[in-house]
Amino acid sequence: MLERALKGSPGYWWLLGSLLAVMTVGVVCYITQFNEGLKITGMSRDISWGLYIAQFTYLVGIAAGGVMVVLPYYIHDYKAFGRITILGEFLAIAAVIMCLLFIFVDIGNPVRMLNVILYPSPRSILFWDMIVLNGYLFLNIIVGWNVLAAERKGVQYKKWVKFLAYVSIPWAFSIHTVTAFLYAGIPGRHLWITAIMAARFLSSAFAAGPSLLLLLCLLVRKLTKFDPGKEQLRTLGGIITYAMILNCFFLLLEVFTAFYSGIPEHQSSLVYLYAGLDGHSRLVPWMWTSVFFCVVALVLLVIPALRRNETTLALGCVAVFIGTWIDKGVGLVIGGFIPNPFHKVIEYMPTAREIIICLAIWATGFFVLTILYKIAISIKEEVGVTNH
Repeated sequence: MLERALKGSPGYWWLLGSLLAVMTVGVVCYITQFNEGLKITGMSRDISWGLYIAQFTYLVGIAAGGVMVVLPYYIHDYKAFGRITILGEFLAIAAVIMCLLFIFVDIGNPVRMLNVILYPSPRSILFWDMIVLNGYLFLNIIVGWNVLAAERKGVQYKKWVKFLAYVSIPWAFSIHTVTAFLYAGIPGRHLWITAIMAARFLSSAFAAGPSLLLLLCLLVRKLTKFDPGKEQLRTLGGIITYAMILNCFFLLLEVFTAFYSGIPEHQSSLVYLYAGLDGHSRLVPWMWTSVFFCVVALVLLVIPALRRNETTLALGCVAVFIGTWIDKGVGLVIGGFIPNPFHKVIEYMPTAREIIICLAIWATGFFVLTILYKIAISIKEEVGVTNH
């Protein structure tokens, strides 16, 4: 089936070439980082996780969000999602690859990645994060590829494939739960020490992941002969709506707990993010931009008439993606370090090379996703867009 990725329109090759160009520039910047060290980034002793880990955290949610189409199809036998399940699985593959690449560039010397394998420590959350991420990647590759191959041949996929699909469902919940525990288990970081950190992660994942999938489905419909279906998009819109409501509700719970308790340590990070602290307010415009997009998303999604309109539904999904990316991909990770345990505010600003490396990793993910979607959609067009 891989040969299908070698045939395409000029637009297809132009897209791959553009992504490859961004990837090449990123590799050049990474070589500089490899030679000079992480000092070329904006990270420091006080802020040891920056844009790299922030993107890793957000993309784990994108990967986990794919379960929102896998679960209804395999568990509840919702046949309509058979048209887009493979798209959700392939999106999860691309997202996990990006997650692993962000870890790769964040640790400095890539040889350190072997330490988790050579010196395993089951008491370490990082060890379990490695297990669940790589396991989820291989589960989606095996299930997605075998289901697509069976569809191409016009036969039912094997029973063991369905068993692995069942396994992938709780595994999807585990990848974001374990990632949340990475934060919630760190003492001295009051923004992260909360019992609902995993719940916050999952709610944002189940809003952001399906939002990106829905936008990709609309793009696929416009650029190819494959139609994901109106019922599928409407159901996805409902899932996104409820998940986004929960995401905003959990954030408000954190705000209430921090300020009603009157504990300064629990308030300081939130004050810094939304109002500024000790004259430092670099992230305030970002966080209020996130609030704006989250409110816009809720308005466009909660009102049924607007959610049923595909244009406003698409706009709502864009707003969900931007709002959650800022909140989780910028505010949550970086805000957890400010102020530091000595109550001193030291801000963070990513460097140009750091941003370029991030863009290159995103480009790598979309490069992989483009090839996978090209294969999947060409097969669906060939077999007459039948269900799994």
